[in-house]
Amino acid sequence: MRAKVTVVGAGNVGATCAQELARRDYADVVLVDIKEGLPQGKALDIDQAAAVLGYEANVTGSNGYEESAGSAVVVITAGLPRQPGMSRDDLVTTNEKIVKSVTEQVIAASPDAILVIVSNPLDAMCHVAKNVSAWPKERVFGMAGILDTARFSAFIAWETGMSVKDVTAMVLGGHGDQMVPIVSATTVGGVPLRKLVSAERIEALVERTRKGGGECVQLLGTSAWYAPGAAVAQMVHAIALDQKRVLPCTAYLGGEYGIEGLYMGVPVKLGAGGIEEIVELDLSEQEKGELARSADAVREVVGVLAGSR
Repeated sequence: MRAKVTVVGAGNVGATCAQELARRDYADVVLVDIKEGLPQGKALDIDQAAAVLGYEANVTGSNGYEESAGSAVVVITAGLPRQPGMSRDDLVTTNEKIVKSVTEQVIAASPDAILVIVSNPLDAMCHVAKNVSAWPKERVFGMAGILDTARFSAFIAWETGMSVKDVTAMVLGGHGDQMVPIVSATTVGGVPLRKLVSAERIEALVERTRKGGGECVQLLGTSAWYAPGAAVAQMVHAIALDQKRVLPCTAYLGGEYGIEGLYMGVPVKLGAGGIEEIVELDLSEQEKGELARSADAVREVVGVLAGSR
């Protein structure tokens, strides 16, 4: 019997994630959205692509949560997307209400699931889902670090003229302008980035990574979806297939990296139990300071949540 994965939100990110999951062919997918016809139509489209791409997974569209019952993993992408000139923080009040409602319905239908949050502002929405569900921190976490790291890796590959497959990078911290690309741990084919690229160009790559989401918003008029959809699908793969991958995810910290009681992007071991371990890297003093400042920025946004008052 196939596993079941539910994706809440049939917008661009949710639909891309659902398609990536269907193509991997190990789980059936339920696509949920409040807009009538939207999830059903996108599910039908993905199902019809199976004949061309050669997968057997069934994708079901729904406006409710009955079909999602018993899901092993639930991805929450629901919420308003960013618009030009809008920061992720601007979304906090509206998306808090949406994520709260969705989480309540998800946990009722799939009480043993693992929750992967994608809705923005990501770090704050993880707090909402954790507080509403009252589930262990190992089962409620967010997608951000894989996406941010993918952007950093792409920029490095273009800068060096080398294959992106040989880039090893890691981006920590909050999902926003305060994210922290870990240059000290970044290599291309095992060669430290600092030996390949000047300090000035590295700083430019870091800055472009921090503004990576905003760059897409300016060009598209809305948030990106191909890379985010692929990134969250990679997390689902690691969980559903118990891969024990070490991936940067938004995890609830209880003292790791000197941060207490806050969701932050850090490397974790991801498997069937969700977050099975938080991996602590040896950071430079500069990187430690940047991570602490990122934590301060996240706390400020979390403090805006109605549930925090």
